[in-house]
This record gives sequence, C-alpha cells and structure tokens, in this order.
Amino acid sequence: MFARRALQFALLLAIVLPAAAVRSDVYSWTDADGVVHYTNLRPGKSGNGGGKWKKVMSSTPEPGSKASAQRGGCPRCDKVRSNDNSPDRFNRYDAYIFEAAELYKIPVALIRAVIHVESDYDVAVVSAMDAKGLMQLMPSVIEDMGVRPDLVFDPRENIMGGTRLLRTLANRYNGDLTLTIAGYHAGPGSLAKFGNTVPPYPYTQQYIKMVLERYQQYKAKEAAAAPVAP
Repeated sequence: MFARRALQFALLLAIVLPAAAVRSDVYSWTDADGVVHYTNLRPGKSGNGGGKWKKVMSSTPEPGSKASAQRGGCPRCDKVRSNDNSPDRFNRYDAYIFEAAELYKIPVALIRAVIHVESDYDVAVVSAMDAKGLMQLMPSVIEDMGVRPDLVFDPRENIMGGTRLLRTLANRYNGDLTLTIAGYHAGPGSLAKFGNTVPPYPYTQQYIKMVLERYQQYKAKEAAAAPVAP
C-alpha cells in the first residue's frame, strides 16, 4: 500500500510541478481502501471525500517575498524608481561587490546580475512591497542579514546584506544556482511547498531567466577582461 501511495504521489509531482501555468492549490484525501486522491478543486466543489480533503500544496507565494507582490509576471513592475540614470553607476559599487564576493564566496557575476535585475544599479529604489536599495532587501530579511534599517540605502551595507542572503540560500540548496535565485525572489517557504523545487510562479520563473542571462553576460565580460597567460 505504501508503494502504491508513493507511486501516486510521484505521478502527481510529475504532472503538477513542471507546469509553469499551474496556479491552483492541490488537495488530497485517502479513502477507506487507502487510495490517495488528488484534486485542484476546492473540497466543496470536488464532490468526493467531503470534509476529508486536506491542502497538500499551495500556489500562494511566501508572504513578504517579492513574488507575493508580482502578480503580473514582471519582476520590476512594482518598482518606484529614483532618477539615477548615470552610466557610471554600473561600476560605482565595484569595491563593495568584490568585498562581498570575497567574504561570502559568491561569484562577482552573480552579485552583479542580481543587482542589475533587482534595481538596475539604482541605490535609492524602493518597491511597492518596501524592498529597498540595490539588492532590493525585503523588510523581513534586512535585520536578519545584519543590515541596520537606518543604513539599508548605504550601498555597502545593502550589497553585503544581499550577498549574505545569497550565501545563506546557496548553503540551503547545496550550491544549486537556480534554486538559490528562486529562493531570493520567492522565499524558501515557497520552494518548500513544492518539494524544494522552483515554484510554478510565472514571475519567479521569469526572474530566474533574467538573472541567469545577466549572470552569463557578466561572466563573459570577466573572461574577456582576464589577462592572457604567457
């Protein structure tokens, strides 16, 4: 019976998790024969099982995460922008990026990519969900990452806090780059709802794509700028 249930749950995961468009919650109940049933309809509408249904997966992003604010699929659409459009902003914070990369053992290219997607190197940007600064630190993680609230717009403090968060997530997901990026956007709780995989939120999946694209671009620039060995 255990093998039968395990197989059914494995099939559910195969059907539910890879589909990017899945947004509904998933409910389960076990009948008198021990057979596990699943549905994406609310218990009152599903018919079988009555009040025995239990929610086993939720499509709701982790409260307080960036994903919880981005229903329209645009990772930057909720930003309130400042007026920093100076071209030199892309290298203005290099010293802090290198320092954070060395301290937390996170690739410089990844830190740059996250900053680029999160804020476009705008140190004063604030989102509609009150995420702040270059790496868009959410209120729930600012102090957890050792950033003083009154210094959250200080570029060094913000970059150090954001990079520390990347290190924490990288440790949690055994260095998996995609899961680290997903956790930065949607929060670890959202990944946990789906078996520590990328949650099927279109806005999170778009965010991952954008960060990975920037990451590869910055790695290519680093490679091109590296001195040629004699």
